[in-house]
Amino acid sequence: MHPLYPAKDMKGMMHHHKDLIETVQECEVTCEHMTTMIIDKHNVHMRKKQLKLLRDCADVCTLMAKFLARYSVFSKSLAKFCAIVCETCGNECKKFPDEESQRCAQICFNCAKECKEFAVSMM
Repeated sequence: MHPLYPAKDMKGMMHHHKDLIETVQECEVTCEHMTTMIIDKHNVHMRKKQLKLLRDCADVCTLMAKFLARYSVFSKSLAKFCAIVCETCGNECKKFPDEESQRCAQICFNCAKECKEFAVSMM
């Protein structure tokens, strides 16, 4: 039994946490990958804002995964912030027509959606 959550809620919470951890880790990896790809592009000077947001998004997703894994009492608060960062990053990536940026935007938007849902959930 986890000290912060009743035993009856633990099974559902663990499944939800596992799914969300996978989502934020996918977002983290995608943003890190995008950062590397952009650095190698010829128009990197036009993507400074995107680069900064990708780094912020990857970092907050890393922290979010850690908080979820340890069932931190701050997970819901961080999830609200994570959703804002992911949505902002997604909006910036969406501005660029390349396939990688469009895919990254969708992954960021999905992460933002799931973090928002978690932040307001009763679990």
